[in-house]
Amino acid sequence: MGHTNLENIVELQKNTANIRNICIVAHVDHGKTTLADSLIASNGIISNRLAGKLRYMDSREDEQLRGITMKSSSISLHFSMDNQEYLINMIDSPGHVDFSSEVSTAVRVCDGAVVMVDVVEGVCPQTQAVLRQAWLENIRPVLVINKIDRLIIELKLTPLEAYIHLQKILEQVNAVTGSLFTSKVLEERAEMEVTEKSSSDSKSTEHFYDWSAGLEETDDSHLYFAPDQGNVVFGSAIDGWGFRIEQFVQMYSQKVGISAEVLLKTLWGDYYLNTKAKKIMKGAQSKGKKPLFVQLVLENIWSLYEAVVVRRDKEKIDKIVNSLGLTILPRDSRHTDPKVHLNAICTQWLPISYAVLSMVCKKLPSPLDITAERVEKLMCVRSRRFDSLPAQTQALKQAFLECKSDDSAPVIVFICKMIAVDSKALPQNKLRPLSQEEMAQRREQARKRHAEKLANQAQKLEQSPPEKTLEISSVNADTGDTQVANQMEQTDLSTCRQDNQQKECFIAFARVYSGTIRRGQKLFVLGPKYDPSEALAKLPASCSPGDDLLIPHLAHCTVEDLFLLMGKELENVQEVPVGNVLGIGGLEDYVLKSATLSTSPVCPPFTPLNFEATPIVRVAVEPKHPSEMPQLVRGMKLLNQADPCVEVLVQETGEHVLVTAGEVHLQRCLDDLRERFAKVEISSSEPIVPFRETVIRPPKVDMVNEDIGTQQKIAVIHQKKEDQNKYPEGVVVDSDGLVTLNTPNKLSTLSVRAMPLPEAVTQLLEENSDLIRTIEQFNLSIKEGREALEINLTTLEAVQKFKQKLEENFVGRKWRNAVDQISSFGPRRCGPNILLNRVEDYHRPSMWQCLDKTSKDLGTYKDFDNSIISGFQLATLSGPVCEEPLMGVCFILEKWDMSKVQQLVQTHNQSSTEGQTAKTQDLQQQVTSGENSLSELEPILENSTGQGDQSSRTPADGMADGKCNSEVVLADCYGPFSGQLIATMKEACRFAFQARPQRLMAAMYTCEIMATAEVLGRVYAVLSKRAGRVLQEEMKEGTEMFIIKAILPVAESFGFADEIRKRTSGLASPQLVFSHWEVIPSDPYWVPTTEEEYLHFGEKADTVNQAQKYMNTVRRRKGLYVEEKIVEHAEKQRTLSKNK
Repeated sequence: MGHTNLENIVELQKNTANIRNICIVAHVDHGKTTLADSLIASNGIISNRLAGKLRYMDSREDEQLRGITMKSSSISLHFSMDNQEYLINMIDSPGHVDFSSEVSTAVRVCDGAVVMVDVVEGVCPQTQAVLRQAWLENIRPVLVINKIDRLIIELKLTPLEAYIHLQKILEQVNAVTGSLFTSKVLEERAEMEVTEKSSSDSKSTEHFYDWSAGLEETDDSHLYFAPDQGNVVFGSAIDGWGFRIEQFVQMYSQKVGISAEVLLKTLWGDYYLNTKAKKIMKGAQSKGKKPLFVQLVLENIWSLYEAVVVRRDKEKIDKIVNSLGLTILPRDSRHTDPKVHLNAICTQWLPISYAVLSMVCKKLPSPLDITAERVEKLMCVRSRRFDSLPAQTQALKQAFLECKSDDSAPVIVFICKMIAVDSKALPQNKLRPLSQEEMAQRREQARKRHAEKLANQAQKLEQSPPEKTLEISSVNADTGDTQVANQMEQTDLSTCRQDNQQKECFIAFARVYSGTIRRGQKLFVLGPKYDPSEALAKLPASCSPGDDLLIPHLAHCTVEDLFLLMGKELENVQEVPVGNVLGIGGLEDYVLKSATLSTSPVCPPFTPLNFEATPIVRVAVEPKHPSEMPQLVRGMKLLNQADPCVEVLVQETGEHVLVTAGEVHLQRCLDDLRERFAKVEISSSEPIVPFRETVIRPPKVDMVNEDIGTQQKIAVIHQKKEDQNKYPEGVVVDSDGLVTLNTPNKLSTLSVRAMPLPEAVTQLLEENSDLIRTIEQFNLSIKEGREALEINLTTLEAVQKFKQKLEENFVGRKWRNAVDQISSFGPRRCGPNILLNRVEDYHRPSMWQCLDKTSKDLGTYKDFDNSIISGFQLATLSGPVCEEPLMGVCFILEKWDMSKVQQLVQTHNQSSTEGQTAKTQDLQQQVTSGENSLSELEPILENSTGQGDQSSRTPADGMADGKCNSEVVLADCYGPFSGQLIATMKEACRFAFQARPQRLMAAMYTCEIMATAEVLGRVYAVLSKRAGRVLQEEMKEGTEMFIIKAILPVAESFGFADEIRKRTSGLASPQLVFSHWEVIPSDPYWVPTTEEEYLHFGEKADTVNQAQKYMNTVRRRKGLYVEEKIVEHAEKQRTLSKNK
């Protein structure tokens, strides 16, 4: 391992104060892996000449081919500064949006982040995303402004222009940080106000809310990136140089004769050097003077590039090298590529590794500096308050803050992901190189064996007489057989060893937050749904991880192996103390994707990771040979465990489906399945793009923009008559869209209406799905009679705000009291559809029980309320257009007639009581008559007493018994009544949906493309061909680059990036991020009906209907009926000229 050895790193792991856990985060192609190479080269692991070319952290073959990082990987580096030795656990993370889940896993186990920005491209979408992720995890960022060489060579800016450009880049990054900080301060202020309101019972006074209050008094100076604070590095990772202004301050403070403190404050900013007065003055810009940064820093770098790269002036280069006191090797100075010469000079003068690592050690916190706020955030899972956690759990907060590694401290380890590793890469399976002594010993042993063999053969030949040659030959044959047998045994052993080596192993990528983890130690494995408060009630007082405990989401494991992660290499260690990043072997059977390990069962599971990208691209996979299906299923399980973002599921149709974050992610997953996990040939379907179904208000204009009014043609009237005939018998649809439907046994009637939700409401429901899930869990716990969930104050306030926003957005007479009438959200009880209850005598419990804490009696509808909700959930899960989930639809239950059910249950109860009294009278007569013997009467009496217990119950008790009694009464040839209600409600919702104008909703990507003016037309051509829509186009100031922002349907995005690159010769590269759902304006069932439409579209209307095309594609894939014309017997047309 070059300069660093294993013993040194193990020793450094014990000094927690000098550990730094960092991750390098940035937009794609901003230079993360190149910087990582430079830092690794500083430890002697790779050569300085290979830094930036080798891409050491990209260990996968496809990463090297594509030139992008696809998985986050860790390495431990050693750094010395100011007589202190530091251990830096560095994680290189991907920048591509498809792999943003890997950034989430990296950020969780770190205390600081190195944010890189390309000086030409500036702040890009992923830069904002990684800054937000770092902010959410409460970790401190530092900034590296990279690729400054592009300003000199590509853009050819002067040092002054470059300085102005650098200032703008800093402003952009600080603007992102400032917006995150402002939102946090305002949230905290709002929380304080809520607590003050709840605690004080004072009289209400007029209250004016000051939005800026709290921002003035809050100190935010430490948040922003400023070169004078030492948290900014300027550099070029590919050329190997980088600096903090402190380095130039140390150089110039003696030469210029100005104190280092003054120079540090003035080197960056609007200051200039007055050479006559030898003073630093303010107002460089207004007086037309060169700022200090330009004069003392940038001009030197520009002159170096001009001498080495542009002019290749040998004399000037020698002068610069001598003045800096550097020694350049002849092979570097004579190299034909000037960049090699430049790299040799820069890596000695201003090595980027020293600038970045010194900034990391000085400005980023150690594990000891973890904040109480971050600890509480990690411990409070599923919207729980920290105060509501058990006292023993709250006491663990101190263990987090103290970061002790002694035996008294509880061991707490968080696993952020599972890494799939080839078993050949494990240290125990590697072929160890032999030392000189071992080689000499083996050589000597081989010689001895050979000499003995020759001596034995010679002895046998001398002793054996001629007549015994036959026997000798038979003996030789026997020995030959034994040799063959031995060879076969050896081959069997070797094949077994090969099988073991070919197996994929999983290593848990983890960090120790408290205590010391050791090999052979027994620990509890806490799943994401583990609840310590529930477990404490069931656990014995002194339980250890070795005990057999049947607690949900709690398991116990033994730590088999501990590894030090060194990029693609793994090193065995015996123990890892607090504050370090490590790999743990042997947990594949206990951990799926992430988990918490602890010696204490009172430890809560850590908060789930925040994933920026949502998996949206689906493909169905199957093996080419059906007999290999078990291998594929096993391979998909392994893939699911190895990738933090991928989802693996089996659909109702039996298809095995992969859900991935994007096209590049999908390709990587399929390659992994083929080559690593399943190791079989697989075929994948075309990407399955999700759609949503919705209804809209009746349109006012037709397809040719003619008003739909009284002047309609006869064709429309005919169509409306046809529409009336499309509903089956028993379904009544009035002109207003109200659908009335009876249950199959005609005992209950439902009337349902469908309406489109306001767009703002749909968006609100989609954004707050987690909050809705919390509300539903609370209501369910009350309904089932369990102890109500404790919801923290922040969540209650969020629920209150959510309800308030819903009330604001439900405007108009038809939405009056809509928020209080909400019965359920769907599908899956947290989706963007609503069921409203407008039945007059049906008062169900409020959806907002967590706010008002009141419950209502359902009366007659108590038994079957859940059936109505289930029917609504099924209807919203798959719509009638192409069995896709609904979105933005409100179903209103206007009538629910249960009078016949009530009568039937009452009559049944009366008849049962009458029957019981008649039986009792008969029994009395039998006993008094004395005709039967005692032995004959005993079974009759026993039977009558059993029935007597039931007969003593009143009809009222029968009604109170609820569902069981009524279900028994109402069950008939159509099945249980609750099932009939579910089916009827589902069908009523579907018919109500069809009574409105139906539309499909497509998933949309936001697409950001950087391109030069020459290829702009080609970019637009590709976008228009794929039904994209350009939103914005702006020129990046100071460059020739245009930034195009567009939206593109996900269905049209496959192959988009490749096509853009081909058409623009690689000059434009798009970034696709899932944005929103958008209604496709065309009607999927549209046919021309008016004369204008016939004239415009023709009788066949064979212009492409985008919505119909998507609908038919989905229906065909799902095996549903598709209305299309198929040519069965086509003949080639014979023209007259051909016949001649």
